[in-house]
Amino acid sequence: EHILIVDKPAGILTQSDNSNESSLNDALLDYCHYNNHSTAKPSVCNRLDKNTSGVIAAGKSLAGLQELSTLFHDRTVHKDYLCIVKGKLTRSRHIRGYLHKNANLNKVSVSPTKEKDAQPIETQYTPICNNEHATLLKVQLITGRTHQIRAHLASEGHPLAGDAKYGSQEFNRYFRDHYGLKHQLLHAYRLTFPELEGKLHNLSEKHFEAVLPVQFQHILKEEHLEECSYENLE
Repeated sequence: EHILIVDKPAGILTQSDNSNESSLNDALLDYCHYNNHSTAKPSVCNRLDKNTSGVIAAGKSLAGLQELSTLFHDRTVHKDYLCIVKGKLTRSRHIRGYLHKNANLNKVSVSPTKEKDAQPIETQYTPICNNEHATLLKVQLITGRTHQIRAHLASEGHPLAGDAKYGSQEFNRYFRDHYGLKHQLLHAYRLTFPELEGKLHNLSEKHFEAVLPVQFQHILKEEHLEECSYENLE
């Protein structure tokens, strides 16, 4: 009644920008108009980069918009991601740093100490499976800044496969040549809601998952990154 949960493919903008490309938000407007949901204009409440796939929550009613926005602002909705990164990682870590955004370049930088206008960031990750040159990670955003996962992991020496902006050219070339990969392998696979009352009480402590894209699944299989235990996904 109040929200929509959407699985966004890679290559689609979450919200419109100056490029005149169609966006997920445009599609939501069309969907609600076609299905006569006219109580409010739907709007996404969490954003994903254009080339990041996965689950997004949108408000469909005014109450849904307001309550979802509050939940995301207060960081009480848990967001879990899957990605493939460079290097063989074997232990979980909770990493911290400071992120500075360069709006002109649409790029961020991460440093271990606070600089002018930098925002604190926190990222938790757990290795799920690895081979000799790459690791499948589960990542949880403690804070949610622009390009946080991509830039934070790259600053630790573990850039994402396919990430042209923050990644390793050699690592990216391997995945491009072997699999035709043209974007970062980053997938928002799960949203988990806290205990709730009121209009969104039926979402209390529920989670919603988006299946990995076909190309992501194929790469996991070929790289022998799907053979490990997935207990750490729980």
